[in-house]
Amino acid sequence: MEGWLSHPAVQAGAAPFAVGLLVAAIGMPLRLAGLAAAAGFATALYLTGNFVFEPLTALRKLALVGIGAGLLGWVTDLAFKPARTAGIMLGLLAGAASTWVFSTVLMQRPPLEAVGHGVGTGLLVLVTVAFMLDLHSHPIRAGAAGVGLGLGAGISAILSASALIGMYGLALGAACSGFLLVAMIFGSRAAAGTSFTLAAGLIASLLAAGALLLAKLPWHAAAALALVPAAVRLPLPERAHPALQAVVASIYALAVAALACALAWLASRR
Repeated sequence: MEGWLSHPAVQAGAAPFAVGLLVAAIGMPLRLAGLAAAAGFATALYLTGNFVFEPLTALRKLALVGIGAGLLGWVTDLAFKPARTAGIMLGLLAGAASTWVFSTVLMQRPPLEAVGHGVGTGLLVLVTVAFMLDLHSHPIRAGAAGVGLGLGAGISAILSASALIGMYGLALGAACSGFLLVAMIFGSRAAAGTSFTLAAGLIASLLAAGALLLAKLPWHAAAALALVPAAVRLPLPERAHPALQAVVASIYALAVAALACALAWLASRR
């Protein structure tokens, strides 16, 4: 059993998918379905032995912020009515959090380079999170965007020589796939809310930023990933079954994610 759980396909795929599916299905009546993204990500952390926070490395800060985002989003769903201003504020908070996550990495760079990278990663996180939060009331679109962001960040990171970041990205995509499957079956009853959109957007963008700062992911590939949540805003067949809508939304998301992966691959060939 232990050997099976140590297999990368289980750690980054099967286990996060199963946890995301279970959390979305069981938590749906309690408005907890949106915790699927953070729960699946936490599962990958646990299985890889990184569900610890001492010492606080950049990746462990990322894990802490990502899990906290799911809980913060859930509290936000319960305490506040959805509003565009709330999305902007959470996006700004996420951008600021990225500076803390990568502070130790940035301090090792020359001052001007550190400022440039800090501002750039902050904007990347802010834009991605803001786009994702705008999908809080659209579970099909949000789920598809989460899948695209997770898989795109994961594969791009692997192509940029960061297997661990890539594994966590794939795990996020798998967890979001579990949520999307529930949304395909139950439609709007599987509410994404801020808990899903904030966690998925923040974790994916931080993973992309990590691959950019700690590996060789180019800026333009990371920027392309930020467009995944915008792509799923394209028209869907309105009267179609949620399953068909999910397929179309996933095609939109994966097309943009594939573009980011292609840019990462081209950069790795130079």
